[in-house]
Amino acid sequence: MSLKQQLVRDSDDADSDNENGSSRLEYSVRMPADDEEQERQENGPTFTIRQRKKKGQSPYESLDYDVCENVLWQQEHRKIVPRFTVRKDFSRWLISMQIGIWTALVACAINIVIDEVSRLKYGFLKRAVDENVLGGDLAIPYLWWVLLNVVPVLIGATLVAYVEPVAAGSGIPQVKCYLNGVKVPRIVRIKTLAVKAVGVVTSVVGGLAGGKEGPMIHSGAVIAAGISQGKSTTLKKDMKVFQYFRDDHEKRDFVVGGAAAGVAAAFGAPIGGILFSLEEAASFWNQSLIWRTFFASIISSFTLNVVLSAYHGLSSFRYRGLFNLGEFKPLPFEYYELPIFMLMGVLGGVSGAIWNSVNTRINLFRARFVKYRWAKVMEAAFVAIIGATAACAMAYSLNDCRPLGNDPTETPVQLFCEDNEYNAAAALWFQTPEATVKALFHDPPGSHTILTLAVFVLIYYPLSCITYGLSVSLGIFIPTLLVGAAWGRLFASFVVLAFPASSVFMNPGKYALIGAAAQLGGIVRMTLSLSVILLETTGNIAFVLPIIITLMSAKWSGDYFNEGIYDTQIRTSKVPMLPWHVEPRLENELAENIMNAPVVCVRKLEKVNYIIDILKNTTHNGFPVIESDENDTREDGKLIGLILRSQLVVILKRSMYVETERHWRDLVTIEQFRKEYPRYPTIDDLRISEDKTMKNYTVDMSTFMNPSPYSVNPDTSVPRLFQLFRALGLRHLVVVTQENRVRGIITRKDFLKDD
Repeated sequence: MSLKQQLVRDSDDADSDNENGSSRLEYSVRMPADDEEQERQENGPTFTIRQRKKKGQSPYESLDYDVCENVLWQQEHRKIVPRFTVRKDFSRWLISMQIGIWTALVACAINIVIDEVSRLKYGFLKRAVDENVLGGDLAIPYLWWVLLNVVPVLIGATLVAYVEPVAAGSGIPQVKCYLNGVKVPRIVRIKTLAVKAVGVVTSVVGGLAGGKEGPMIHSGAVIAAGISQGKSTTLKKDMKVFQYFRDDHEKRDFVVGGAAAGVAAAFGAPIGGILFSLEEAASFWNQSLIWRTFFASIISSFTLNVVLSAYHGLSSFRYRGLFNLGEFKPLPFEYYELPIFMLMGVLGGVSGAIWNSVNTRINLFRARFVKYRWAKVMEAAFVAIIGATAACAMAYSLNDCRPLGNDPTETPVQLFCEDNEYNAAAALWFQTPEATVKALFHDPPGSHTILTLAVFVLIYYPLSCITYGLSVSLGIFIPTLLVGAAWGRLFASFVVLAFPASSVFMNPGKYALIGAAAQLGGIVRMTLSLSVILLETTGNIAFVLPIIITLMSAKWSGDYFNEGIYDTQIRTSKVPMLPWHVEPRLENELAENIMNAPVVCVRKLEKVNYIIDILKNTTHNGFPVIESDENDTREDGKLIGLILRSQLVVILKRSMYVETERHWRDLVTIEQFRKEYPRYPTIDDLRISEDKTMKNYTVDMSTFMNPSPYSVNPDTSVPRLFQLFRALGLRHLVVVTQENRVRGIITRKDFLKDD
């Protein structure tokens, strides 16, 4: 006589390599007949697995931000002396300083290479135009422009598509997810950093509508993750330092500092870096973390300033960040301008909402139809050709001639203009996007016609929209600022044209800055951090009120239509990132309504063969440990702990069995588990003996399990559960009855399930 139980439970974390999303498993547990009772007592139940895919769920795993305070952890902490505590705290500050220095050095290297190669590129194109314009043969400069755009982009796209796909884009959404508790595969590997750095150079040099500032945040996060661990699994090099920081909880804090250091290096905004990590990235803060993050940001900004100032031969420190806007004169404003700033913010919010909506649809189209790596490379090259074609068409068709002044552009192109004149339309394209933004902020009134600015906005706005999402490394900050600065000057020109008396206060540079803030705020929806970043970048603290009004207006108007671009990318990618607040549809639900049950549990003393079965036949990463009688099922015991899949694999790898306890009991430490971090072996990596005697061995979970896992009652409200997950960085939350018997289990994905 047999008893079949159908156990259905959502997996906590599916294999990160499963491209079809996480799966729902049906467990058929066959309870043997009486003549097999002896074998049942020795080996436990036999699993027959039927796996059914559940479309639409993400394949991402969670990180273990909750510290496992097991017996080994307690033994280590009992041995800690005050001297070790001081050394550990000093190491944290030392690592923070190194994060700032190395992030700045990487930023300097990227910036110098881009500047030098771009100078050669646009200088060559200027000579090609000058040599062929008199003969009317403009096809040759156009072909050169296409070639000089396509070749670098092909290199960068090939590296991203074939070597490290996670290096695509700015990396900010991935860093946000990592700090939220989601394990994004390969996000903080050194190979990702290398591809990111080279990819940013090739993308910007290739003329794509992108910038290098956004990827610096990702680069800083990778640098922080690498330095804090004292080893590189990619290079197979262990420096034997900082071993006590080898867990998700400690690494997360350093990655926060790395992201802030990246912002500081990109914009020269150390305070903005902290606020960016607080507003957009980190979910968990404490006072000491804030101080170390600020220290890393200061070191990053200072190091970059010193290196770039020395490289350019300046006697003073003028390079606060990669995005150097130059010296802003005081920007006074009148009270009657505040409604104008608010209106521009609304325009930026609506424009940003349209941009986000179109870009999301384009990227969904890419995910569906541009699947092959060669197709992704060709798509990037095609967009590079479009950019070169649009630039040439605008430069050749608009004869916007302006007299040569004091360095109006880095590469003034004469084209069809008279001597001592340059083409202002061509000047917008014959330099890096950062230089063009700087020119739009500082060029005197009348430097560009209304037609030139209007055509540029109509070209660059859709160009930036189709570029963001390509298989290349680039950010969205600079093209967004560039579009906003252009339509900000255009807005000022229209106002002066309609109301000539307004020319008294209509400083085009001031309105270019407001337009840039409105456009960027409308797309990314940041307020506090973006306000401080712009203030630190411009150095104009008196202009704080107009910027804040603009950003708030942009956010409110944009949020009416959709989310910011980073949150939109995360949502469409099906990443289980916890938002700031629980979804309204779950506000009146209870734990028993969203929990997964029955639960695959393990006993305090468990057979090796059963452990192997659940590791091979499930994808769960956490198993409640129960105290139960032999006659009880594994789903009906009292909760006494929680053990992770990674711990069970290490236990099997090192043969930590009760029967062999005399060989390892006095030698086992928590360091043996840290050595395997972060790339823990899988059950398939182990060579498990087929010896039946060894499979009948027993593992005592009490030494390795977390003896105090968080648990709740079935009638706990979902908003309360959500706050526990969000505030404590939980991965698993066990639901128990009043008698402390396991009833179900909750993971972060249960808060994000579709209706």
